Amino acid sequence: MPTLPPSTLRLPIDGRTHLPSIQTFDGLSDFLRSAIADEESRLLSESMGELARQAELVVTGLRLSRHRDRASPLLMDMLTVLREHRNYVVNLAPSWRGLYEYAAYLQALNNFRVLIGQWLLQAAPWDDDLAVTPADFELIAWRTMGEGMLLVDMYEQLLLREDPAEERSDLGALQENQVARVLQWWQKLRR
Repeated sequence: MPTLPPSTLRLPIDGRTHLPSIQTFDGLSDFLRSAIADEESRLLSESMGELARQAELVVTGLRLSRHRDRASPLLMDMLTVLREHRNYVVNLAPSWRGLYEYAAYLQALNNFRVLIGQWLLQAAPWDDDLAVTPADFELIAWRTMGEGMLLVDMYEQLLLREDPAEERSDLGALQENQVARVLQWWQKLRR
């Protein structure tokens, strides 16, 4: 099995809970900045870091006040950062666009943008507070960032697979009867 270079995206794990130890968007932003070696991955991670920093500002602001006059500018700023980040993602190299995770991340960014627009427009004129809670916003932001991290991770895995020094699969070492059984199974599956 090939050893992964230290630059490969891996979240630090809490030894007690066995869950990722990053608990804030700022922590995620710092991690993204330090974990990437490939230039395009690094630039995408920096853009995601901006998104994470803005999300942290929004969550902090919503915890202080959900009043329309205070929360709306934060959400508008978030929309601006989201649009800039989405523009960057749309202009990634074709090698990114071939990944399933690319489309999923674009969809998550679009959904996040639409939700923010709905939160801004849903408030009735007589309501002083926006309907979005810090927990709602945080949930969607973490989900979106998770999709982005998955995209970066899968892209880096793709780069590792394309590395000629990487060990190859042992499929060629299968015995003839094993290959025949696999082919029979595949034919049954296709019916």
